[in-house]
Amino acid sequence: MKGFNLSDWALNHRSMVWYFMLVFVVAGVFSYLNLGREEDPNFTIKTMIIQANWPGASVKETVQQVTDRIEKKLEELDSLDYTKSVTTAGQTVIFVNLKDTTKARDVVPNWIQVRNMVNDIGAQFPQGVQGPFFNDRFGDVYGNIYAFTSDGLTPRQLRDYVEDARTKILTVPNAGKVDLVGAQDEAIYLEFSTRQIAALGLNQQAIVASLQAQNAITPSGVIQSGPERISVRVGGQFTSEESLRAINLRVNDRFFRLSDVATITRGYVDPPTALFRFNGQDAIGLAIGMKPNANLLEFGEALHKEMDKVLADLPVGVGVHLVADQPVIVEEAVSGFTRALFEAVAIVLAVSFISLGMRAGFVVALSIPLVLAITFTVMAYLGISLQRISLGALIIALGLLVDDAMIAVEMMVARLEVGDNLRKAATYVYTSTAFPMLTGTLVTVAGFIPIGLNNSAAGEYTFTLFVVIAVSLLVSWIVAVLFAPLLGVTILPATMKTKHHDQPGRFTSLFRRVLVGSVRHHWLTIIATVLLFAGSIAGFGLVQQQFFPPSDRPELIVDWNLPQNSSIADTRDQMERFEQRALVGNPDIDHFSSYIGQGAVRFVLAYDVQPANPYFGQTVIVTKSIEARNRVKPALEKLLREEFVGTDAFVKPLELGPPVGRPVQYRV
Repeated sequence: MKGFNLSDWALNHRSMVWYFMLVFVVAGVFSYLNLGREEDPNFTIKTMIIQANWPGASVKETVQQVTDRIEKKLEELDSLDYTKSVTTAGQTVIFVNLKDTTKARDVVPNWIQVRNMVNDIGAQFPQGVQGPFFNDRFGDVYGNIYAFTSDGLTPRQLRDYVEDARTKILTVPNAGKVDLVGAQDEAIYLEFSTRQIAALGLNQQAIVASLQAQNAITPSGVIQSGPERISVRVGGQFTSEESLRAINLRVNDRFFRLSDVATITRGYVDPPTALFRFNGQDAIGLAIGMKPNANLLEFGEALHKEMDKVLADLPVGVGVHLVADQPVIVEEAVSGFTRALFEAVAIVLAVSFISLGMRAGFVVALSIPLVLAITFTVMAYLGISLQRISLGALIIALGLLVDDAMIAVEMMVARLEVGDNLRKAATYVYTSTAFPMLTGTLVTVAGFIPIGLNNSAAGEYTFTLFVVIAVSLLVSWIVAVLFAPLLGVTILPATMKTKHHDQPGRFTSLFRRVLVGSVRHHWLTIIATVLLFAGSIAGFGLVQQQFFPPSDRPELIVDWNLPQNSSIADTRDQMERFEQRALVGNPDIDHFSSYIGQGAVRFVLAYDVQPANPYFGQTVIVTKSIEARNRVKPALEKLLREEFVGTDAFVKPLELGPPVGRPVQYRV
C-alpha cells in the first residue's frame, strides 16, 4: 500500500501511540467489568394480547359480536402477520402477531395503532362487553420465581404473607413487575332458600336489585362550614359476610333480614381460574421481573438480600422455595463462555510462542489482549452485553483476529533476517501487507453481513454476532498496522542471529515436497480439488440442519392439552397423577412446578408462553444435569403415551432463539 504509511506514523509518534495503547487497555478492563451479563441477547417479542369479557354470552355470540369485529378491524394494520384467538363462553383472548420483518423500533408505534383501531370500534360492541383490555408487555420476563407453600394455613392466610413479601420486594432497586401466580380469589356466596322466598312472597331478582342499591356508592352532598367544605358520605356498604347477614332489605314495602332467606358463606372462586403447584404441593408463586437495562447480577444480589429478610419474618409453617433464579444461571452461563474465551486465548498464545519464538510470540501475546480490550470498549459504547451470541462471536473471531498480528510479526522477522533494521522492517509491514490484510478482513466481515441485515426475529437475536465479529476483525487490522510495529521495534532484537529458513524442520520439508508435487502435477491437483468440493456439497445434505439447537439448560417443559370441554379439575387430576407417577422421588429431578389452567410465566425471554385455558397446563421440570435431562425426556414420553391416552402431552426442552413452539404447526 503506497502513500501514507500508518506504521511509519506510529513510529514517529511513539509517545502518543503508547498513551493510546495504555488508555485502550484501561478502558477495556473497565468496560469488561461493567458490561451487562445476560444468558441470551435481547430481542423484541412482536406479540400483543387483547382480551374482552362479555358475561353471559355464548361462544358463538362472543365470536360473532366481539372476536370477529376486532380481527376484521386489525386486518387494516400494515404490519400484521396474523391473529390467533381463543374464545370461550363470555371471553375472548386475541394474540396479535406482527410480521417477522417488523423492525424493533416500529413495534411500540404499531401497538399504539392497534389500541386506536380497536378503540375506534368500541361503540359497535354489544352492551355489557367489558374491555377490550390490552397487554403490550407480553414479552416481560420474570427471571426470579419463588413458591410459597404452607402447612396448616388457609389459602387466604398464605396469600396475605405472599402479598406482604411482594410489597417488600417492590422496594428493591430496579424491581419491575411482581405478580402472584395461582393465588385464589375469595368470594361471598349467597345461597337462597326458594321455600323462604316463596313463603314471604318475594322473588330473587328483587332481592338482588335491593342489594345492589344498598351497596351503591353515590354522592351524598357537601356541608359548607365557614371556610371548610365537608363531604357527606353515607355508610352501609358491605364489608364482610357479617355485614350482609345483618342487612335489612326492603322489597315490595316489606323489611326483612337477608339471613332469613339466604345462607351466606365465604369461600373461594369456584372453579378457580388458575392453580400453581410446587413439588407436588399446592402453592402460590411470586414472579419477579426487572426493569429494562438494569444490571441483572446486581439486581439478583439485592433481591436475594431482601428475600433473606422476608424469610426471617415468616412464621413456622410457611415454606419458600426457589423455582427459577435467572441471575445465578446467567452468571454461570457467562462464566462458562468467558472461561472458554480465555482458554482459547491461552491456546492461541501458546501456539504463537511455539511457532514464532519467544520474542515474536510475545508481540502477538500483547496484541491479542489489546484487540480484546478495544473490542470490549466498543461493545460498551454500543450497549452490547456479554451473552451467548457476543461471547460466541469473540471465540469465532479469535482464530481470525490473531492472523493479522502474526502476519505483521512474521513479516518483520523475515525482513530482519535479510538484513533490514527494525524501523525499515516495521514500515515494510504496512507497505507489503496492509492492503491484503484489510481486503481479507473485509471479505470475512462481508460473510456475516446477511446476519446483520436480517430483519427477522432470528436476525435480531444473532445481530451481535455480526457486530462483534466485524468490530474485532477491524480492530485486529488496526492493531496489526499501528500498534504491532511499535511493539515489534521495542521487543524484537535488532538483528536475527539465526534464520528459521536455513535449517527447515521435518514438517517444513514435508510441506515443501507436497507443495512442489502439487504444482508439478497441477491438473491432478485441480481435479482432486473439484472432486473434494463436489463431495463436500453431497455430504452437506447428510448434515443435520438446525439453526438454533436446544438450550443447554436442564429444564424440560410438558405441555398438557386436554379435550376442550375438560374442566380445570380434570386438568389438575391428570397433572397430579403425572407428578406422583413420574416426578416425585425421581433421583434425576431437582424440582418441578405445575401451572394448571395457564401456561408458565415467561422465566426466560425465549420461552413460548401459552394462553390460559381450563383444559391446558404446563409442568416445568428442572433436572440435575443435561445428562439427566436426556434420560428423563424419553422416559416421560413413554409414560405419557402409555398411561395418559387421550391427553395431548408434549415434552420439550427449552429453545434457543425466538420461540417457535412445536416443530411442525399448521394454521388453517
